[in-house]
Amino acid sequence: MNIKITGTGSYIPKEVEKNEDFTNREFFNDDGAKIEHSNDVIIDKFKNITGIEERRYASAQQNASDLAFLAAQKAIKDAQIDPETLDYIIVAHNFGDVDKNSSQTDTIPSLAARVKHKLKIKNPYCVAYDLLFGCPGWIEGVIQAQSFIKSDMAKRCLVIGAETLSRVIDEHDRDSMIYSDGAGASIIETTQNPGGILSTISASYTLEESNFLFFGKTYNNLIDDNNKYIKMHGRKIYEFALNHVPKAMKACIDKTEVNISDIKKILIHQANEKMDEAIVKRFYRLFNQQAPKDIMPMSIQKLGNSSVATVPTLYDLILDGKIKDHDINTGDTLLFASVGAGMNINAFLYKH
Repeated sequence: MNIKITGTGSYIPKEVEKNEDFTNREFFNDDGAKIEHSNDVIIDKFKNITGIEERRYASAQQNASDLAFLAAQKAIKDAQIDPETLDYIIVAHNFGDVDKNSSQTDTIPSLAARVKHKLKIKNPYCVAYDLLFGCPGWIEGVIQAQSFIKSDMAKRCLVIGAETLSRVIDEHDRDSMIYSDGAGASIIETTQNPGGILSTISASYTLEESNFLFFGKTYNNLIDDNNKYIKMHGRKIYEFALNHVPKAMKACIDKTEVNISDIKKILIHQANEKMDEAIVKRFYRLFNQQAPKDIMPMSIQKLGNSSVATVPTLYDLILDGKIKDHDINTGDTLLFASVGAGMNINAFLYKH
């Protein structure tokens, strides 16, 4: 028996926020000083580095659990399963449900419990829990689902990554332009079909790196605002990712007999286009090779960085024929990888 992804689904919010929509913002540095460059210059530089042209925000009536539910419905339909047969529902996120008019996070009950409720699942032995692992949360959920199945604790799991980062951004921080909302879901189960998960790896770097992403106050000291927002030390994250993610990806492959030339696609967390390109180049350099031209599909240009949702959404969109010039066929070997708050890194090698 093999452990495979048998169904996928994603939900992309309808509200589009383009780069030009940030033109009238007042941006400040972390020391409270107003950035002297014009917003046109700031936005142009932002696009050149991240690749982001626009992003999606959830409607005022939607929360992260709603997006998770909508993605889950599609994955269940795609896998053609009865949701009552699910043994686990694992929802990866970072901030829970955050109301549009409040930055307070809500995780009682858990988002997984809310999704199970929305799916109308009666089976009490379908266990629902949340997973906090930064942007690599969905991949970690897949790894946990595989472990449950390998240990005979489960036969079928639903793993979701969902986030509404637009609710926790400081509008005076230029990094706020990176973040977006969305959800991606997958069904993981045993199957007699060939392929499946070939190897996995996870790591947490916390000695010096744990606060590279954190919650902090607005950069605008001229206003009275006691709320806290998502913040990051971008340069430190960039250097950390380039130093450690390629090595983790190689370690994942080294657990198998798979040759790097057998990999058809690398599905990496959509964090920053330049950073992702640099990670993949360094990864191939570890094998004394150059990265193939079309190895890394990207969705960040139109969808932004939706954290835990980026990888499962990208995978679903490729399978649905919605990522131009990229496809995945039966028997293709894929490498999934992510890096994020914690600082956490993970990856899994997969034969489609």
